Amino acid sequence: MSGITALIDNEVKNNDVVLFLKGTPDFPQCGFSGQVVQVLDYIGVDYKGINVLASDEMRQGIKEYSNWPTIPQLYVKGEFIGGCDIVREMFQAGELQALLTEKGIATKAA
Repeated sequence: MSGITALIDNEVKNNDVVLFLKGTPDFPQCGFSGQVVQVLDYIGVDYKGINVLASDEMRQGIKEYSNWPTIPQLYVKGEFIGGCDIVREMFQAGELQALLTEKGIATKAA
């Protein structure tokens, strides 16, 4: 396991909800990252945002880690959930909220 992979693995396993995004939760730097931030903020879940623009190594590393080509990427309890479209669809169907509740993660809406 490379250094960056170990770092990503550590973040994913030690935080209940992790969002790898372009920019920060306060200042997303792409529309897709912004949409996922809006969804998570709306649900009122605590999450850790990791800015992949901070390093090329992180941006490449997360794609290899998940075997998923795009950013943002959402992880819940160590499990890769998906990118913007998947998160949005799950949210609209109420599945994202149900998943968080099922995993014992507090949300504002619950």
